[in-house]
Parts: sequence; structure tokens; C-alpha cells
Amino acid sequence: MSQLRLPFTTLSSAAYEGLRATSQALADSSLGASLVELIYLRVSQINGCAYCLGMHAKALRDAGMAQSKLDCLAGWRISEQFDEREKAALAWAEALTHISHQGAPDALYQPLKEHFNDTQISDLTFAVSLMNAFNRLAVGMQL
Repeated sequence: MSQLRLPFTTLSSAAYEGLRATSQALADSSLGASLVELIYLRVSQINGCAYCLGMHAKALRDAGMAQSKLDCLAGWRISEQFDEREKAALAWAEALTHISHQGAPDALYQPLKEHFNDTQISDLTFAVSLMNAFNRLAVGMQL
């Protein structure tokens, strides 16, 4: 493990506490903790954040998610381990994480409407955004 570049949690404590409060709000949301953690894990895979990968994989295992499902996460599109609700959320998470490549097209947004209400779509979008922020902090500061 490398040395932390800056103690960002104390240097920018108010900003960090805001992110933590958002994390708690999402954990308590109607999306369900397992879906939120699954989104966090997939976004962290894309961003290559080893710290977050370990944390969110452990949280999912501790919550009872099968290791076989975690093993298939990178191939969720063709895996039978994921239901249509999870696939819609994962597609949205990937689109927003790679937003510079394709934006956030209607073709990925519309399936969300079949599985989530407006508040849940908003919460899902916050979850993706939050994990991208945490990943950039962790990778940038060498957490």
C-alpha cells in the first residue's frame, strides 16, 4: 500500500462529511443497500479503485450476496445472476461513469422507468456520482 498523499478527510472535513452524509442517505434509501453496494462495486471496478473494491465486495458478502454473483459482476450483461432491475441500474451506472464516451442516452435511461420510481432514479444517479467522487479521492490521494 502506498502512502496517503494528503489527509483529505481532515483537510476538507466539511466536504468529506457531506459525502458521508450522502452515503448514509443512500444506504437508507428505498433502492436497498444491496443494490447500492452493487453499484458502488461496479463503479469501483471501472475506476480501478482497489480500496473501494475491497470494501464494497466485503459489504456485499457480509450481506449474504453469493460469491458467484460477485465473480460475474464485470460480465453482468450476459450473466443469469442479475435480474432486469439490476441490469438497468448497472447500465446506467456504467453510462454515467463513462459519461464522456456516450453521454447518458435515452436508451439507457428509459429502462430505469420500468423498474424504479423517480426518487429511486434520482438516488441511483446520486449513488453513481458519489462512488465516482469517492473513487477519485481514493485513487488521487493514494488511499
